[in-house]
Amino acid sequence: MNRDLTVGKPEKVLWQFCLPLFGSILFQQLYNLADSLVAGKFIGQDALAAVGNSYEITLIFIAVAFGCNIGCSVVVSGFFGAKDYGKVKTAVSTAMLASGAACLALMLLGLLGGEALLRLIRTPEQIMADSLLYLTIYVWGIPFVFFYNLSTGVFSALGDSKTPFWFLAGSSLANIGMDVLFVTLFRMGVAGVAWATFLCQGVSCLLALLTVLRRLRTMKTEEKPRRFSLPILKGFARIAIPSTLQQSFISVGNIIIQGAINGFGPGVIAGYAAGVKLNNLVITSFTTLCNGISNYTAQNLGAGRRDRIRPGFRAGLKLVWALSLPLFLLYCFLGEPLIRFFIDKPTQEAVRTGVIFLRILSPFYVVVSAKLVSDGVLRGAAMMRQFMTATFTDLILRVVLAVLLSRTALGATGIWCAWPIGWTVATVLSLRFVRRQTGQQRRLP
Repeated sequence: MNRDLTVGKPEKVLWQFCLPLFGSILFQQLYNLADSLVAGKFIGQDALAAVGNSYEITLIFIAVAFGCNIGCSVVVSGFFGAKDYGKVKTAVSTAMLASGAACLALMLLGLLGGEALLRLIRTPEQIMADSLLYLTIYVWGIPFVFFYNLSTGVFSALGDSKTPFWFLAGSSLANIGMDVLFVTLFRMGVAGVAWATFLCQGVSCLLALLTVLRRLRTMKTEEKPRRFSLPILKGFARIAIPSTLQQSFISVGNIIIQGAINGFGPGVIAGYAAGVKLNNLVITSFTTLCNGISNYTAQNLGAGRRDRIRPGFRAGLKLVWALSLPLFLLYCFLGEPLIRFFIDKPTQEAVRTGVIFLRILSPFYVVVSAKLVSDGVLRGAAMMRQFMTATFTDLILRVVLAVLLSRTALGATGIWCAWPIGWTVATVLSLRFVRRQTGQQRRLP
Protein backbone atom coordinates (compact mmCIF):
# COMPACT_ATOMS: atom_id res chain seq x y z
CA MET A 1 0.00 0.00 0.00
CA ASN A 2 1.40 3.40 -1.04
CA ARG A 3 1.71 6.06 1.67
CA ASP A 4 2.02 9.83 1.38
CA LEU A 5 4.71 10.98 3.84
CA THR A 6 3.97 14.67 3.23
CA VAL A 7 0.83 14.80 5.40
CA GLY A 8 0.23 14.11 9.08
CA LYS A 9 2.29 14.73 12.20
CA PRO A 10 5.96 14.19 11.18
CA GLU A 11 6.92 12.11 14.22
CA LYS A 12 3.92 9.78 13.92
CA VAL A 13 4.30 9.43 10.14
CA LEU A 14 8.02 8.71 10.38
CA TRP A 15 7.75 6.18 13.17
CA GLN A 16 4.92 4.30 11.44
CA PHE A 17 6.94 4.20 8.23
CA CYS A 18 10.32 3.32 9.77
CA LEU A 19 9.38 0.63 12.27
CA PRO A 20 8.46 -1.94 9.57
CA LEU A 21 11.79 -1.06 7.92
CA PHE A 22 13.50 -1.99 11.18
CA GLY A 23 11.69 -5.32 11.22
CA SER A 24 12.67 -5.88 7.59
CA ILE A 25 16.35 -5.35 8.19
CA LEU A 26 16.30 -7.69 11.17
CA PHE A 27 15.06 -10.43 8.86
CA GLN A 28 17.52 -9.36 6.15
CA GLN A 29 20.38 -9.80 8.60
CA LEU A 30 19.14 -13.31 9.39
CA TYR A 31 20.56 -14.34 6.01
CA ASN A 32 24.13 -13.67 7.08
CA LEU A 33 23.56 -14.50 10.72
CA ALA A 34 22.10 -17.86 9.75
CA ASP A 35 25.05 -18.58 7.47
CA SER A 36 27.54 -17.82 10.24
CA LEU A 37 25.52 -19.62 12.91
CA VAL A 38 25.08 -22.82 10.92
CA ALA A 39 28.70 -22.76 9.72
CA GLY A 40 30.04 -22.27 13.23
CA LYS A 41 27.72 -24.70 14.99
CA PHE A 42 27.42 -27.57 12.52
CA ILE A 43 30.67 -27.43 10.52
CA GLY A 44 33.29 -25.82 12.76
CA GLN A 45 35.37 -22.79 13.66
CA ASP A 46 37.27 -22.81 10.36
CA ALA A 47 33.99 -22.79 8.43
CA LEU A 48 32.80 -19.78 10.41
CA ALA A 49 36.11 -18.06 9.69
CA ALA A 50 35.71 -18.85 5.95
CA VAL A 51 32.17 -17.45 5.77
CA GLY A 52 33.16 -14.36 7.77
CA ASN A 53 36.25 -13.87 5.62
CA SER A 54 34.26 -14.07 2.36
CA TYR A 55 31.66 -11.74 3.82
CA GLU A 56 34.10 -8.85 3.66
CA ILE A 57 34.38 -9.36 -0.12
CA THR A 58 30.61 -9.68 -0.60
CA LEU A 59 30.20 -6.31 1.10
CA ILE A 60 31.68 -4.71 -2.03
CA PHE A 61 28.83 -6.14 -4.12
CA ILE A 62 26.26 -5.23 -1.49
CA ALA A 63 27.66 -1.67 -1.48
CA VAL A 64 26.82 -1.16 -5.14
CA ALA A 65 23.37 -2.73 -4.69
CA PHE A 66 22.79 -0.40 -1.74
CA GLY A 67 23.81 2.63 -3.79
CA CYS A 68 21.36 1.66 -6.54
CA ASN A 69 18.67 1.12 -3.92
CA ILE A 70 19.05 4.53 -2.30
CA GLY A 71 19.53 6.33 -5.62
CA CYS A 72 16.33 4.85 -7.04
CA SER A 73 14.48 5.39 -3.78
CA VAL A 74 15.34 9.09 -3.39
CA VAL A 75 14.62 9.96 -7.04
CA VAL A 76 11.32 8.06 -7.11
CA SER A 77 10.33 9.57 -3.74
CA GLY A 78 10.68 13.08 -5.15
CA PHE A 79 8.49 12.31 -8.18
CA PHE A 80 5.95 10.47 -6.02
CA GLY A 81 5.76 13.40 -3.60
CA ALA A 82 5.15 15.70 -6.57
CA LYS A 83 2.43 13.27 -7.87
CA ASP A 84 4.27 12.90 -11.22
CA TYR A 85 3.50 9.22 -11.80
CA GLY A 86 4.83 9.14 -15.36
CA LYS A 87 8.30 10.07 -14.14
CA VAL A 88 7.94 7.58 -11.29
CA LYS A 89 7.64 4.79 -13.87
CA THR A 90 10.44 6.17 -16.03
CA ALA A 91 12.72 6.49 -13.00
CA VAL A 92 12.12 2.86 -12.01
CA SER A 93 12.87 1.46 -15.48
CA THR A 94 15.93 3.71 -15.86
CA ALA A 95 17.27 2.51 -12.51
CA MET A 96 16.65 -1.12 -13.48
CA LEU A 97 18.64 -0.77 -16.73
CA ALA A 98 21.55 1.04 -15.10
CA SER A 99 21.69 -1.39 -12.19
CA GLY A 100 21.64 -4.38 -14.53
CA ALA A 101 24.80 -3.13 -16.23
CA ALA A 102 26.54 -2.61 -12.88
CA CYS A 103 25.45 -6.08 -11.75
CA LEU A 104 27.02 -7.74 -14.82
CA ALA A 105 30.33 -5.96 -14.26
CA LEU A 106 30.47 -7.08 -10.63
CA MET A 107 29.71 -10.67 -11.51
CA LEU A 108 32.67 -10.71 -13.89
CA LEU A 109 34.89 -9.23 -11.18
CA GLY A 110 33.79 -11.82 -8.64
CA LEU A 111 34.08 -14.83 -10.92
CA LEU A 112 37.40 -13.89 -12.50
CA GLY A 113 39.08 -12.21 -9.55
CA GLY A 114 37.62 -13.92 -6.48
CA GLU A 115 40.76 -15.80 -5.50
CA ALA A 116 42.91 -12.71 -6.04
CA LEU A 117 40.64 -10.69 -3.75
CA LEU A 118 40.83 -13.36 -1.05
CA ARG A 119 44.63 -13.45 -1.28
CA LEU A 120 44.67 -9.66 -1.12
CA ILE A 121 43.20 -9.83 2.37
CA ARG A 122 45.73 -12.49 3.41
CA THR A 123 43.25 -15.34 3.73
CA PRO A 124 44.94 -18.25 5.55
CA GLU A 125 45.45 -21.34 3.36
CA GLN A 126 43.46 -23.55 5.74
CA ILE A 127 40.28 -21.60 4.97
CA MET A 128 41.05 -20.50 1.40
CA ALA A 129 39.15 -23.30 -0.38
CA ASP A 130 35.96 -22.83 1.64
CA SER A 131 36.18 -19.03 1.38
CA LEU A 132 36.48 -19.20 -2.41
CA LEU A 133 33.67 -21.75 -2.71
CA TYR A 134 31.29 -19.61 -0.65
CA LEU A 135 32.25 -16.46 -2.56
CA THR A 136 31.78 -18.06 -6.00
CA ILE A 137 28.28 -19.31 -5.23
CA TYR A 138 27.40 -15.93 -3.75
CA VAL A 139 28.53 -14.15 -6.92
CA TRP A 140 26.10 -16.16 -9.07
CA GLY A 141 23.30 -14.80 -6.87
CA ILE A 142 24.29 -11.13 -7.26
CA PRO A 143 21.40 -10.37 -9.70
CA PHE A 144 18.96 -11.41 -6.98
CA VAL A 145 20.66 -9.07 -4.49
CA PHE A 146 20.56 -6.16 -6.94
CA PHE A 147 16.99 -6.40 -8.15
CA TYR A 148 15.62 -7.21 -4.75
CA ASN A 149 17.29 -4.07 -3.38
CA LEU A 150 15.86 -2.00 -6.23
CA SER A 151 12.40 -3.37 -5.53
CA THR A 152 12.59 -2.50 -1.85
CA GLY A 153 13.85 0.96 -2.83
CA VAL A 154 10.72 1.47 -4.93
CA PHE A 155 8.46 0.26 -2.12
CA SER A 156 10.09 2.70 0.30
CA ALA A 157 9.80 5.55 -2.21
CA LEU A 158 6.07 4.89 -2.44
CA GLY A 159 5.78 5.02 1.34
CA ASP A 160 5.25 1.25 1.65
CA SER A 161 7.48 -0.28 4.30
CA LYS A 162 5.24 -3.26 5.11
CA THR A 163 5.45 -5.25 1.86
CA PRO A 164 9.26 -5.71 2.06
CA PHE A 165 8.84 -6.79 5.67
CA TRP A 166 6.59 -9.72 4.72
CA PHE A 167 8.88 -10.80 1.89
CA LEU A 168 11.91 -10.78 4.14
CA ALA A 169 10.18 -12.51 7.03
CA GLY A 170 9.24 -15.47 4.85
CA SER A 171 12.51 -15.77 2.93
CA SER A 172 14.74 -15.33 5.99
CA LEU A 173 12.97 -18.01 7.99
CA ALA A 174 13.14 -20.29 4.95
CA ASN A 175 16.87 -19.58 4.69
CA ILE A 176 17.47 -20.74 8.24
CA GLY A 177 15.63 -23.99 7.57
CA MET A 178 17.47 -24.61 4.30
CA ASP A 179 20.86 -23.82 5.88
CA VAL A 180 20.30 -26.50 8.50
CA LEU A 181 18.86 -28.95 5.93
CA PHE A 182 21.70 -28.62 3.44
CA VAL A 183 24.44 -28.78 6.08
CA THR A 184 23.13 -31.43 8.48
CA LEU A 185 21.10 -33.73 6.21
CA PHE A 186 22.81 -33.32 2.83
CA ARG A 187 26.30 -32.80 4.32
CA MET A 188 27.10 -30.03 1.82
CA GLY A 189 29.38 -28.06 4.18
CA VAL A 190 30.05 -24.41 3.38
CA ALA A 191 28.53 -24.90 -0.09
CA GLY A 192 25.20 -25.78 1.52
CA VAL A 193 25.19 -22.50 3.44
CA ALA A 194 25.85 -20.56 0.24
CA TRP A 195 23.27 -22.42 -1.89
CA ALA A 196 20.56 -21.94 0.75
CA THR A 197 21.11 -18.18 0.64
CA PHE A 198 21.19 -18.23 -3.17
CA LEU A 199 17.83 -20.01 -3.49
CA CYS A 200 15.99 -17.96 -0.86
CA GLN A 201 17.25 -14.65 -2.23
CA GLY A 202 16.18 -15.72 -5.72
CA VAL A 203 12.60 -16.48 -4.70
CA SER A 204 12.21 -13.25 -2.71
CA CYS A 205 13.68 -11.23 -5.60
CA LEU A 206 11.23 -12.61 -8.16
CA LEU A 207 8.25 -12.06 -5.87
CA ALA A 208 9.33 -8.49 -5.08
CA LEU A 209 9.83 -7.61 -8.76
CA LEU A 210 6.42 -8.95 -9.73
CA THR A 211 4.79 -6.95 -6.94
CA VAL A 212 6.57 -3.75 -7.99
CA LEU A 213 5.46 -4.15 -11.60
CA ARG A 214 1.87 -4.74 -10.53
CA ARG A 215 1.99 -1.70 -8.23
CA LEU A 216 3.30 0.52 -11.04
CA ARG A 217 0.55 -0.64 -13.41
CA THR A 218 -2.07 0.76 -11.03
CA MET A 219 -0.66 4.29 -11.42
CA LYS A 220 -2.55 6.11 -14.18
CA THR A 221 -0.65 8.42 -16.51
CA GLU A 222 -1.88 10.60 -19.40
CA GLU A 223 0.70 9.26 -21.85
CA LYS A 224 2.97 6.23 -22.06
CA PRO A 225 6.06 6.79 -19.88
CA ARG A 226 9.52 6.55 -21.41
CA ARG A 227 11.57 3.48 -20.56
CA PHE A 228 14.81 5.44 -20.22
CA SER A 229 15.65 9.06 -19.42
CA LEU A 230 19.16 10.49 -19.43
CA PRO A 231 18.25 13.40 -17.09
CA ILE A 232 16.70 10.95 -14.64
CA LEU A 233 19.76 8.71 -14.94
CA LYS A 234 21.92 11.70 -14.00
CA GLY A 235 19.72 12.36 -10.97
CA PHE A 236 19.88 8.68 -10.05
CA ALA A 237 23.67 8.65 -10.44
CA ARG A 238 24.01 11.83 -8.36
CA ILE A 239 22.64 9.92 -5.37
CA ALA A 240 23.67 6.36 -6.22
CA ILE A 241 27.35 6.94 -6.98
CA PRO A 242 28.23 8.74 -3.71
CA SER A 243 26.15 6.19 -1.75
CA THR A 244 27.94 3.37 -3.56
CA LEU A 245 31.32 4.99 -2.98
CA GLN A 246 30.45 5.35 0.68
CA GLN A 247 29.64 1.68 1.06
CA SER A 248 32.39 0.55 -1.33
CA PHE A 249 35.13 2.45 0.44
CA ILE A 250 33.81 1.21 3.75
CA SER A 251 34.02 -2.30 2.30
CA VAL A 252 37.52 -1.68 0.98
CA GLY A 253 38.44 -0.29 4.37
CA ASN A 254 36.98 -3.39 6.00
CA ILE A 255 39.06 -5.54 3.65
CA ILE A 256 42.20 -3.69 4.73
CA ILE A 257 41.16 -4.14 8.34
CA GLN A 258 40.39 -7.82 7.67
CA GLY A 259 43.92 -8.17 6.32
CA ALA A 260 45.29 -6.82 9.59
CA ILE A 261 43.01 -9.17 11.55
CA ASN A 262 44.03 -12.21 9.48
CA GLY A 263 47.59 -11.77 10.70
CA PHE A 264 46.45 -12.76 14.20
CA GLY A 265 45.27 -16.28 13.19
CA PRO A 266 41.99 -18.28 12.89
CA GLY A 267 40.95 -17.77 16.53
CA VAL A 268 40.88 -13.98 16.24
CA ILE A 269 39.32 -14.24 12.76
CA ALA A 270 36.50 -16.42 14.06
CA GLY A 271 35.87 -14.19 17.09
CA TYR A 272 35.82 -11.09 14.90
CA ALA A 273 33.54 -12.84 12.36
CA ALA A 274 30.98 -13.51 15.09
CA GLY A 275 31.34 -10.06 16.67
CA VAL A 276 31.17 -8.12 13.42
CA LYS A 277 28.00 -9.96 12.40
CA LEU A 278 26.34 -8.77 15.59
CA ASN A 279 27.69 -5.25 15.14
CA ASN A 280 26.60 -5.11 11.49
CA LEU A 281 23.11 -6.14 12.55
CA VAL A 282 22.91 -2.93 14.57
CA ILE A 283 24.59 -0.62 12.05
CA THR A 284 22.60 -1.97 9.11
CA SER A 285 19.38 -1.63 11.10
CA PHE A 286 20.15 2.01 11.85
CA THR A 287 21.13 2.60 8.22
CA THR A 288 17.86 1.16 6.97
CA LEU A 289 15.85 3.32 9.35
CA CYS A 290 17.76 6.33 8.10
CA ASN A 291 17.06 5.36 4.50
CA GLY A 292 13.44 5.80 5.51
CA ILE A 293 14.33 9.30 6.67
CA SER A 294 15.82 9.90 3.21
CA ASN A 295 12.49 8.88 1.65
CA TYR A 296 10.62 11.13 4.06
CA THR A 297 12.92 14.06 3.25
CA ALA A 298 12.75 13.53 -0.52
CA GLN A 299 8.95 13.17 -0.60
CA ASN A 300 8.47 16.36 1.41
CA LEU A 301 10.95 18.32 -0.69
CA GLY A 302 9.21 17.05 -3.84
CA ALA A 303 5.90 18.31 -2.44
CA GLY A 304 7.43 21.65 -1.38
CA ARG A 305 6.95 20.86 2.36
CA ARG A 306 10.39 21.97 3.55
CA ASP A 307 9.02 22.94 6.95
CA ARG A 308 8.60 19.24 7.79
CA ILE A 309 12.30 18.33 7.43
CA ARG A 310 13.54 19.53 10.82
CA PRO A 311 10.71 17.85 12.83
CA GLY A 312 11.42 14.65 10.87
CA PHE A 313 15.10 14.86 11.76
CA ARG A 314 14.29 15.19 15.46
CA ALA A 315 11.85 12.28 15.28
CA GLY A 316 14.53 10.15 13.65
CA LEU A 317 16.96 10.90 16.47
CA LYS A 318 14.39 9.84 19.06
CA LEU A 319 13.77 6.61 17.18
CA VAL A 320 17.41 5.49 16.91
CA TRP A 321 18.30 6.57 20.42
CA ALA A 322 15.39 4.55 21.79
CA LEU A 323 17.00 1.50 20.17
CA SER A 324 20.62 2.29 21.04
CA LEU A 325 20.39 1.82 24.82
CA PRO A 326 18.94 -1.73 24.91
CA LEU A 327 21.35 -2.84 22.19
CA PHE A 328 24.30 -1.46 24.16
CA LEU A 329 23.15 -3.29 27.31
CA LEU A 330 22.61 -6.53 25.38
CA TYR A 331 26.05 -6.57 23.76
CA CYS A 332 27.96 -5.20 26.73
CA PHE A 333 26.62 -7.62 29.33
CA LEU A 334 25.58 -10.64 27.26
CA GLY A 335 28.35 -10.54 24.68
CA GLU A 336 29.94 -13.85 25.68
CA PRO A 337 26.84 -16.07 25.27
CA LEU A 338 26.04 -14.30 22.00
CA ILE A 339 29.55 -15.04 20.66
CA ARG A 340 29.40 -18.64 21.89
CA PHE A 341 26.05 -19.02 20.16
CA PHE A 342 27.85 -18.71 16.81
CA ILE A 343 30.70 -21.17 17.39
CA ASP A 344 30.66 -24.83 18.34
CA LYS A 345 33.44 -25.54 20.87
CA PRO A 346 35.05 -22.13 20.46
CA THR A 347 38.58 -21.43 21.58
CA GLN A 348 39.09 -19.01 24.43
CA GLU A 349 40.86 -16.68 22.01
CA ALA A 350 37.81 -16.54 19.71
CA VAL A 351 35.39 -15.84 22.58
CA ARG A 352 37.66 -13.22 24.16
CA THR A 353 38.12 -11.48 20.81
CA GLY A 354 34.39 -11.26 20.10
CA VAL A 355 33.50 -10.05 23.59
CA ILE A 356 36.15 -7.31 23.64
CA PHE A 357 35.06 -6.17 20.18
CA LEU A 358 31.41 -5.76 21.28
CA ARG A 359 32.26 -4.07 24.58
CA ILE A 360 34.39 -1.46 22.86
CA LEU A 361 31.90 -0.63 20.10
CA SER A 362 28.45 -0.91 21.72
CA PRO A 363 28.70 2.17 24.02
CA PHE A 364 29.10 4.31 20.90
CA TYR A 365 25.90 3.18 19.15
CA VAL A 366 24.20 6.34 20.38
CA VAL A 367 26.89 8.33 18.56
CA VAL A 368 26.94 6.53 15.22
CA SER A 369 23.14 6.36 15.09
CA ALA A 370 22.98 10.17 15.22
CA LYS A 371 25.37 10.33 12.26
CA LEU A 372 23.23 7.91 10.26
CA VAL A 373 20.08 9.99 10.87
CA SER A 374 21.97 13.04 9.64
CA ASP A 375 23.11 11.05 6.61
CA GLY A 376 19.49 10.21 5.85
CA VAL A 377 18.51 13.88 5.74
CA LEU A 378 21.55 14.84 3.67
CA ARG A 379 20.88 12.11 1.09
CA GLY A 380 17.18 12.87 0.88
CA ALA A 381 18.02 16.53 0.22
CA ALA A 382 20.69 15.50 -2.36
CA MET A 383 23.39 17.21 -0.28
CA MET A 384 25.95 14.61 -1.29
CA ARG A 385 29.09 16.71 -0.87
CA GLN A 386 28.44 17.14 2.86
CA PHE A 387 27.39 13.50 3.12
CA MET A 388 30.63 12.29 1.54
CA THR A 389 32.79 14.58 3.66
CA ALA A 390 31.51 13.08 6.91
CA THR A 391 31.59 9.53 5.55
CA PHE A 392 35.16 9.62 4.28
CA THR A 393 36.37 11.23 7.49
CA ASP A 394 35.00 8.24 9.39
CA LEU A 395 36.45 5.72 6.95
CA ILE A 396 39.93 7.19 6.71
CA LEU A 397 40.27 7.52 10.47
CA ARG A 398 39.08 3.96 11.09
CA VAL A 399 41.34 2.33 8.51
CA VAL A 400 44.49 4.30 9.32
CA LEU A 401 44.09 3.95 13.07
CA ALA A 402 43.21 0.23 12.80
CA VAL A 403 46.40 -0.53 10.87
CA LEU A 404 48.58 1.62 13.13
CA LEU A 405 47.12 0.43 16.43
CA SER A 406 47.30 -3.24 15.38
CA ARG A 407 51.09 -2.87 15.32
CA THR A 408 51.26 -1.62 18.90
CA ALA A 409 51.15 -3.55 22.16
CA LEU A 410 47.33 -3.43 21.93
CA GLY A 411 47.41 -5.93 19.08
CA ALA A 412 43.97 -6.86 17.74
CA THR A 413 42.29 -4.77 20.47
CA GLY A 414 43.82 -1.69 18.91
CA ILE A 415 41.88 -2.41 15.73
CA TRP A 416 38.57 -2.32 17.57
CA CYS A 417 39.45 1.04 19.18
CA ALA A 418 39.55 2.70 15.75
CA TRP A 419 35.77 2.37 15.27
CA PRO A 420 34.60 4.74 18.06
CA ILE A 421 37.14 7.41 17.10
CA GLY A 422 36.03 7.49 13.46
CA TRP A 423 32.33 7.42 14.42
CA THR A 424 32.65 10.31 16.87
CA VAL A 425 34.53 12.70 14.59
CA ALA A 426 32.24 11.99 11.60
CA THR A 427 29.11 12.42 13.73
CA VAL A 428 30.17 15.90 14.80
CA LEU A 429 30.69 16.88 11.16
CA SER A 430 27.41 15.38 9.92
CA LEU A 431 25.33 16.97 12.69
CA ARG A 432 26.85 20.37 11.96
CA PHE A 433 25.95 20.04 8.27
CA VAL A 434 22.33 19.15 9.03
CA ARG A 435 21.94 21.78 11.74
CA ARG A 436 23.22 24.45 9.39
CA GLN A 437 20.86 23.45 6.59
CA THR A 438 17.71 22.72 8.61
CA GLY A 439 18.18 26.03 10.39
CA GLN A 440 18.13 27.79 7.01
CA GLN A 441 15.36 26.09 5.04
CA ARG A 442 15.84 28.26 1.98
CA ARG A 443 19.23 26.64 1.38
CA LEU A 444 17.84 23.15 0.99
CA PRO A 445 17.74 22.06 -2.67
